[in-house]
Amino acid sequence: MRARASLKAEAASPARSAERLLSIAAWVAALSLATFALYLGWRVYHKQPVALAAVQQAAPNLKSALASEIQAEKLTLPVPQLAKPTSRPSISPNLKLMTIIPRRPSQEVRSYSVSKGDSVFEIAARFNLKPETILWANYDQLNDNPDLISIGMQLNIPPTDGVLHQWQEGDTIQTVASRFGTRPEDILNWPSNRLDLIDPQILPGTMIMLPGGHREFRQWLIPTIPRGSAGVSPSLFGDGACTGSYEGAYGSGAFIWPTGNHALSGNDYWDGHLGIDIAAGEGAPVVAADSGVIVFAGWANFGYGNTVMVDHGNGYQTLYAHLNSVAAGCGRSVSQGQTIGYAGSSGNSTGAHLHFEVRYLGGFISPWYALPAP
Repeated sequence: MRARASLKAEAASPARSAERLLSIAAWVAALSLATFALYLGWRVYHKQPVALAAVQQAAPNLKSALASEIQAEKLTLPVPQLAKPTSRPSISPNLKLMTIIPRRPSQEVRSYSVSKGDSVFEIAARFNLKPETILWANYDQLNDNPDLISIGMQLNIPPTDGVLHQWQEGDTIQTVASRFGTRPEDILNWPSNRLDLIDPQILPGTMIMLPGGHREFRQWLIPTIPRGSAGVSPSLFGDGACTGSYEGAYGSGAFIWPTGNHALSGNDYWDGHLGIDIAAGEGAPVVAADSGVIVFAGWANFGYGNTVMVDHGNGYQTLYAHLNSVAAGCGRSVSQGQTIGYAGSSGNSTGAHLHFEVRYLGGFISPWYALPAP
């Protein structure tokens, strides 16, 4: 009786009640788990299937034993009160979850059909390539001349910068790598070349990608024509070639834009395109960027179309190509800002624009250095 009174006294204390409850629960749980473990061990040892009913019965038995102890001792535990959240979290209905699949760069040569207004420079930028890569991959059609593209032409688009080389009889990995400035291992390891690393056999005529390779350009240009020379041959350079020696106005060395529009449209200045293509609508006036004498006026070969060249008498010459028509003839002196032609798309061109070159002492310079900031 005295021991039972002591237990009841302890139960009166919530803290001691909780402690006792946890102790009872621990003993019941341990006993149940030990019994169940022995049962499972016996079934496994005798290679008998474990009855699902036994598994399902384990948890209720544990719960029942614990409830009996609580009832017998009449223990009560305080129920904690949880604060209600002030706001209910929600997911925006506009939230869109998706898997992002990384885009892997192509390793194969693709084909591209030239459209109106295209240029080698813009096509290269579209595919994240250098423009010379496009020229080298299409030598059979462009012959290193970016002005030879035409609407509907199918161009090879390499997967990376370098040279797309057609294998020739007698070529070897080492000689080709040396000729085009790349490494033999880069040729062997490029996936689309599909070469046997042990015994690379390449048939003549096979197109092989030379990553990082390069070569010299073959330039197709109207030569620089000083005013004091006898001119150039019309049969070679076109009917616009002037045949006499001329004298006349001199330039100031300070240039103005040859068109009212000061934006680029097409090719920029680079090794394969020694001028800039300025946006100009069909028939827009084209003016002399500085004063001088006209030394070429009319049709030019090599894709230039209707062309005017002005010698400024101070070492500079400027050239204006793809004109719709020419408004000044050979030997004529023109002043800065005077109309010398009208913009168009003559020659090899996919849309109206002005091809503009600046030359100094026979060499080419970027027109961006000569023209004022747009």
